[in-house]
Amino acid sequence: MKMISKISKIVLALTLVGSSSVFAQSLADAKKAIDAEQFQKAKSMLKNLTVTQATKDENFFYLGWVYILQEYPDSAKAVFQKGIAVNPKSALNYAGLGAAAFLDKDRATATTNFNQAVTLAGKDSKPYLYVGEAYLLNNVDGKVPAEDANAAVAVLTKGKTVNAKDAEILVALGDALRTQSKNTEALGNYQAALDIDPKLAHAKVATGVIWKYANNFESSETEFKAALAIDPNYGPAYREWAETDVRWAFNDPRMASAKIKEATEQYKKYLSLTDLSVESRMRYADFLLLSGDFKTLQTEAAALSSAANGNLKVYRYLAYAAYENKDYPAGLTAMNTWLTKADPKRILPRDYVYLGRLQIASKQDSLGINSLRKALSIDTSQVDVYPEIAKSLYAQKKYAEAGEAYHIFTQKGRGVKLLDHFYEGVSYYFAYDDKKPGADSLIAKADSAFSYVIQKAPTTADAYLYRARVNELKDKDRNNIAGYAKPFYEKYIEIVNAKGVPATDKGKKDLAEAYAYLGTFAEFKEKNDAKAAENYGKARENDPANKQATAYFSRKSGGKGK
Repeated sequence: MKMISKISKIVLALTLVGSSSVFAQSLADAKKAIDAEQFQKAKSMLKNLTVTQATKDENFFYLGWVYILQEYPDSAKAVFQKGIAVNPKSALNYAGLGAAAFLDKDRATATTNFNQAVTLAGKDSKPYLYVGEAYLLNNVDGKVPAEDANAAVAVLTKGKTVNAKDAEILVALGDALRTQSKNTEALGNYQAALDIDPKLAHAKVATGVIWKYANNFESSETEFKAALAIDPNYGPAYREWAETDVRWAFNDPRMASAKIKEATEQYKKYLSLTDLSVESRMRYADFLLLSGDFKTLQTEAAALSSAANGNLKVYRYLAYAAYENKDYPAGLTAMNTWLTKADPKRILPRDYVYLGRLQIASKQDSLGINSLRKALSIDTSQVDVYPEIAKSLYAQKKYAEAGEAYHIFTQKGRGVKLLDHFYEGVSYYFAYDDKKPGADSLIAKADSAFSYVIQKAPTTADAYLYRARVNELKDKDRNNIAGYAKPFYEKYIEIVNAKGVPATDKGKKDLAEAYAYLGTFAEFKEKNDAKAAENYGKARENDPANKQATAYFSRKSGGKGK
């Protein structure tokens, strides 16, 4: 990951493009700059156009749309309203107002404005295009909520009916279908767009993204190269290529070093082709987060936080990076700044996940658990935080709650490991208190968890040891033990001895525990003194301080302890 940090040098080496720069003042050029993610350049052009061509409502719309793409809904809304003042029947600007409301999570207002945009659109397909793209704004790692994706597909399909030759509609429809994993249909729309406009680099890049999420990385590269053959300066192709290389590196450890190096080079090219605005550098921060280069992310985020025209979201990056770099005080400060100053609608469930992690790491366990639970209350799919909740509860000796947290994760989580089932059982075991209601249910839950581990990994010695301990709790009458634990202690001894003499004192004490139980069973249940003596002897060999063995030999020697 060290190679990625080299990108930071380009950020320092290149000069930001000033807003006073002179650009070709045409709407077509401004739209091209937007597509190339040269947002400062596009804004400069469009601000000029809203003055020199102040009666054209579309100039206001595209300026507002840049603000939407940069996640500044308030600024966007103000510009769209100016566009409507210029033309009260501006379908585009109503689409824009809907997008701003959608970013603000005001779905009622968004729907009203989207409907107005469609009503006013007539035979113009562009309002349909931007309503559809607005529904796709809530995109996280290529995923959009099903409700939004369905709405996007519906409105874009109507737009396609209005103008089947609108290549941008076809690309957007492909994007919407892609979020639904309807890749074949998405590819069909991208190809249809290219049939209309073979120079549409965006469609080639979008095709490459489909292959990226299918982990067909070679095909992705082919499409990105095709996009750059159309336009060698098309920055988004380099950005997507870089992000694809990172995904490739994580999926194929053999390629990791080469692909991270390549990703670095591709992102350098992307940055050099943008205007290096704060927003471009924020995308760079996204890339660092994606690639896991938290050291460089913390450095870059700190630099961005001191910029005069900084974006509050940089504190999110600071918090995430500081946690991963174990700089917990800095992380807490940054996260509290973000959570207290940011618009509440910009807060993500993951922000509370990191807040909880930072609090737990700072010995504020109760606060941390509450923060993790808040993340779950906002997004119930965040089940992967349950092990963190469980671990913290366990550390506080809240064993029953820890067991429940582990149980939810083992039933609903992703990437569940056998160790999670094991700790579920251990938590329930330590939660057992025969004086409290529900004690027997804890035994059953613990036994079930250890049984699952044994089923999946039959030579896991500790699972037999704990299952033996759990089953020993079932023997309520100590004077007439049933021996529920016996087969599990026997299996534990068999597995441990097969692996050799335990190397640690703990291992020897655990083995002594198993032998002592078998000695007790032989002495009091089977009335087999020879067998009892043999097992107690082995218990004493492994742990001379074992109380049951010591007591047995003391009884046999008439209280002399030998």
